Amino acid sequence: MGPPPAGYVPPIPSPNSHSNAPPPPGGHGYAPGGAWVNNPGGAFYTAPAAAPHMPPTTPQYGPQFGGQQQQYQYSQCNGRKKALCIGINYVGMEGELRGCINDAKNMKQFLIRRFGFKPENIVMLLDDATHPRQMPTRQNILEAMQWLVKDARPNDSLWFHYSGHGGQTKDMDGDEEDGHDEVIYPYDHDYAGHIVDDEMHDIMVRPLPIGCRLTAIFDSCHSGSVMDLPYIYSTEGKIKEPNQALEAGKGAMQAFSAYKQGDVGGVLKAGMGIFKVATGGQAKATKKARELKGSQADVIQWSGCKDSQTSADAFEAGRATGAMSFAFITSMGAPDSITLIFDT
Repeated sequence: MGPPPAGYVPPIPSPNSHSNAPPPPGGHGYAPGGAWVNNPGGAFYTAPAAAPHMPPTTPQYGPQFGGQQQQYQYSQCNGRKKALCIGINYVGMEGELRGCINDAKNMKQFLIRRFGFKPENIVMLLDDATHPRQMPTRQNILEAMQWLVKDARPNDSLWFHYSGHGGQTKDMDGDEEDGHDEVIYPYDHDYAGHIVDDEMHDIMVRPLPIGCRLTAIFDSCHSGSVMDLPYIYSTEGKIKEPNQALEAGKGAMQAFSAYKQGDVGGVLKAGMGIFKVATGGQAKATKKARELKGSQADVIQWSGCKDSQTSADAFEAGRATGAMSFAFITSMGAPDSITLIFDT
C-alpha cells in the first residue's frame, strides 16, 4: 500500500457500509416537518409539503467587545453538506466502551435519511476499521477535521459527531471558567496524546466564513464546552451567565462531597474553583472567551453532559449505544419508524 495522498481524502464507502438509504425526493435535501415512511428496504424520510420557516438571510449583530460590534449570520443550509462521524470503543483497552461505533453508524444513517447528506460526503473514523486511514488516531482525526471545513462557504451545512471518551486538563490560557480545558481521547491517546478544545476550535470554528453552519455533537464525558464556543444556553434557550454565589455554593458542596469520599484531589480542585469565583477569575475567563472565541459562522454544539459531569453508555432494545446519541437521533427523527443499526 502506497503512502496516502496529501491532505485528507475521505474513504470510499464499502458495499457493506450502512448507506443504502433511498435518495432524497427530487434530489433535494430533507427539511424539518416531513414524515417518515416505512418500506421493505427500511424507513426513510419524505420532504414536507410546505417549506419550513427559514432563518434571516441578513447579518445579525451581537454585543460589542473592544469597541467592535460582533456580527454573525445564520446559514440557509442549502449549500454543500459534509460530515465527520467518529466512534471509538477502545477495543481491548482499559475503559473499553461498547456503543460508540454504533453511535457513529446510526448518526450517518440519520444524516442521510433526515437531511439528505450523501454517503460519499460523510467520513467515518471507527476503531474497528481495517484501513489505517479510517482508524480514529489523533493524526487522522485532526486531518479529518481539516477536511470537514476545507473550502467552507456561506450556507454550507457541516456536521461533526464524536462518541468516545472525554476528559479535562489544566487550562493554560485563561479562557475557562473552571480552570480546565476539555479534551477528547483518540484511539492512540496513550502515546499520541489527547485533543484539547482550543485546538478543535482553531481547526473547525475559527476558519469558517460568515453564514456557514457547523453542527457538533459530543457524546462524551466533560463535553459541555468542548468546542470553546463563547455562549452556553440553558434548556429554556436562555444564555447562561456567571453566577458567583451559585458557583461558590456548588464548589463548597463538591469540596464537602470529595472530603467525605477521601478524595484529596477533588477537594483541592473544588477549592481552587471557589478561589477563582471569589477573586473574579470566572467572570474574567468568560469575558476573554467571548472576546476571542466569537465566530461569524452559524455554529451549534450539543453535548451529553456539563463540563463537570460524565456521559455514559446505555442499552436500548438490548443493544449498546451512547445515551446522548440515541436521545438526539430519536428525538430529532421519528422514534416509531427510524431504523437504528447495532453491531453485537
